[in-house]
Formats: sequence, C-alpha cells, structure tokens
Amino acid sequence: MIALTAGDWRATLAPEQGGAVLSLDWRGRPVFRPTPESATDILETACFPLVPYANRIADGRFVFEGREVRLQTLERFAPHALHGDGWLLPWTVESQTTNRVEMTLEWSPKADADAQGWPWPWRASQTVELSDQGLTITLSVTNFGDAVMPAGLGLHPYFHRHADSRLTLSAEGVWITDVREIPERLAPPTEIADWSNSLTLADAPFVDHAYVGWTGEAMVDGGGRRVTLRATTPARWTQIYAPADGDFFCVEPVTHRPDAHNAPDGEDCGLVCLEPGKALSMSLKIGATTL
Repeated sequence: MIALTAGDWRATLAPEQGGAVLSLDWRGRPVFRPTPESATDILETACFPLVPYANRIADGRFVFEGREVRLQTLERFAPHALHGDGWLLPWTVESQTTNRVEMTLEWSPKADADAQGWPWPWRASQTVELSDQGLTITLSVTNFGDAVMPAGLGLHPYFHRHADSRLTLSAEGVWITDVREIPERLAPPTEIADWSNSLTLADAPFVDHAYVGWTGEAMVDGGGRRVTLRATTPARWTQIYAPADGDFFCVEPVTHRPDAHNAPDGEDCGLVCLEPGKALSMSLKIGATTL
C-alpha cells in the first residue's frame, strides 16, 4: 500500500490491485468509501481505472473495421464484458513522491488469432496526485499496435454517502437500458432521475444509468461539506450508480456510453478510433469545502 498526503488530504493506493485507490480522506473524514481491511475484491476499493473501455460490451462481442472480436467475461457479469482489463491486472509504479504516484500497465494480445481477449496492444498510464486543492487522477491509453484501435477510458470512484447527501449534476439525457442492462434508447433525465436542481440520494430511485451531455462537473453536499468533481472534455458521459440502500454512490466520468462498440453507425457514442502511436487521455479533479 502507498500513502499520499498534501495539506488536509490523504489517500492510499494499491497499484498491484488493479491500480486502485483504497481511500481518500479530507480533514480526517472519508470522501471516497474506504476499502475494507484485507479486501481482495476490486469492487470493494475506493476507485479504479477503466481501460481500454468502460462499462458493458453486450455479450462480450463486437465488430470493428470488419474484425470480429470476442472478449473474455467474468462469471458474475456474464454474458457481458465489463470495464476492460486495467482493473483486473497489477500496475507498475514508475515514480513516487509523498503526494504523487505514476503507474503504468502494458497489454499484449494472445498470439493465437482465435483466442478470446482484446486483440490490440496498448499501454496505459495513471497518475494519482494530491495537492492542497484535492485529488487529481489522470488516465491515458496509447495504441502500441500497427492498426487502428477502438479506445475508451473511465474512472470508477465510490463516494462516501451521508444520510443527507445531495447530488447536483446537469446532463442532456440518460440511456434507458433493457432487461440485460444494455442501452436501448435515449430519454430525458426526468425519466430516471434529474439531478440538475439537486436531488437527495435518499429520495432517488435505484440508478445504474449513463447520462449523456454531462457538463463535466458535479457537486455532492452532505455531512456539512461540499465535494466537487471536474472531469476533462473527453469524459462527456457519466455513469451514475446509486443503490437505494447503499452507503456509497458512484459518479463515473467516462469517454463513451455503455456498449459503444455496438452502437449504430453515425451515432456519437464517444468511442475513439485511435491511430497507431496515438493516445487518449482524461482527468478527474476532486475538491472539498465546508458548508
């Protein structure tokens, strides 16, 4: 475990566990849901990177430029592929100071052309840094192959939830999902939950949906403080996951909608066609103030 400190902020990381953040505290109180001690499930951590894609790919299959791709799936999320490979593999620490860590991960496809798995080589970089103003996570992926690669990124933070937590977030629409949790149609945010005028999480329904046309900013008020989120432009979508009875909720900045790899031609789904040697990057900033 690696500990970072700066001003009133403290974070802990586990590069070997999917490049995850284990905790983020401000003035001794949790901003991210803390990871339980001895936890081995990445889904119990405080935040982890999504690379080279975010969220679900239906049935773990898609076709890109005439190439059929079959991905490996996890039993508990089958038949869909989920969140890429970065969260399932150990990352390598490249540099470390008291307030900053840079880590990398390289992916090479299996030599067998018929094997399941992501068939393009890539290299990801994740920098986690604290300052007096808060946390900044910068995530990037570079196409290391000789062919165009579909690429996407995301971050999956779990925020600590207070009894009076309220979320404020503006978006143009929300993707309604089918019974298989795959986007089916685009609707106004009011059809699921409209956060634009602030909504108390205790009053919200169960939400696990992608919001499109997100401004890249959000505020969470509760417990006598305000937590702010700011994501860079590529993350024009956000996946909100808010269990009705949970002690956490997620506001996940992502660069494309779920199942973007199977989106109809012409849709602005966010998936990037990454040329060889080119990189896609995004960042997320977390701050806090007292109310």
